[in-house]
Amino acid sequence: MPKFTSDALQALATQVLARAGANEDMARATARALVYADARGLPSHGVARVLQYAKHLENGRADGAARPVIAAQRAAALLVDARCGLAFPACALAVDEAVRRAGTCGAAFAGVTNSHHFGVAAYHLEAVAAATMVGLAFGNSPSAMPAAGGKRPLFGTNPIAATFPRKDAAPILADLSLSEVARGRLMIAANEGRSIPLGWALDADGRPTTDPAAGMAGAMLPMGGAKGAVLALVVELLVTALTGAAIGSEASSFFVDQGNRPCLGQAFLVVDPAALAGRTTYFARVETLLADIADDPGTRIPGARRALLARQAQADGIDIPDALAQALAALAKR
Repeated sequence: MPKFTSDALQALATQVLARAGANEDMARATARALVYADARGLPSHGVARVLQYAKHLENGRADGAARPVIAAQRAAALLVDARCGLAFPACALAVDEAVRRAGTCGAAFAGVTNSHHFGVAAYHLEAVAAATMVGLAFGNSPSAMPAAGGKRPLFGTNPIAATFPRKDAAPILADLSLSEVARGRLMIAANEGRSIPLGWALDADGRPTTDPAAGMAGAMLPMGGAKGAVLALVVELLVTALTGAAIGSEASSFFVDQGNRPCLGQAFLVVDPAALAGRTTYFARVETLLADIADDPGTRIPGARRALLARQAQADGIDIPDALAQALAALAKR
């Protein structure tokens, strides 16, 4: 596999996205988020997505000229309209505003509408942790997962992420999709000709499958059965009913080149610990709990492994598959 520095890989992804029609801000913000994923061992949300995003830009599923705007606001709440562009500039605007307003109001909620795939949910919370605030991120996606007891895809995999800053250490950074695994892992398995374990997906007839292509044409299974499906419903409502965004069943799959503009939603909740029990108490409570966790052998702090991988990637570079490197290079030269 070819190896890239983070800067080189980001420059290549930026060039491909710009040639596909993304404006400079959109191309740079998107490339930065995708390289973040690859550096942390999350290739399903890394630069492999550039090929998908480029097709969506070229085919009109995403508007490369779009620039996000604040569409509605009140003191501690706002709605950002992504205007059908790629999600990352709109999410950055939403998070920056939520952090600023939480500093004044103690907490803030920012919704995003008319958006697209927003990558690794935890990526958007890095700025929240840097501001020493607590953050939650939510997003929906095209329908891929049934409601509790059902077989027909209705909800997206609907990720949830959270960050809790620490005083003298890297923040806690948790990120999970509400399907048994992220749908991008099926995409990677299909591209590499590998099977998937039973329990990840159903085929189009509602039968358990080990074929990733059949799973992508069928439905993902919710994490934890009915409980995961109910959590997916909660996320779907948070990011659509409050923002006016499309529900998952109204959006064409991300994994097809042709289709509608997904117009999906995201939401970010930011809380300043200083507005509640105070930062001294907050940090003390966090460290007490983490010390208890550390006393149990085999446990680990969410985000610690990804942070280690990111440091290794910074030192050693990022490996990507030969076929992907060749495809990106060819698109960059068009």
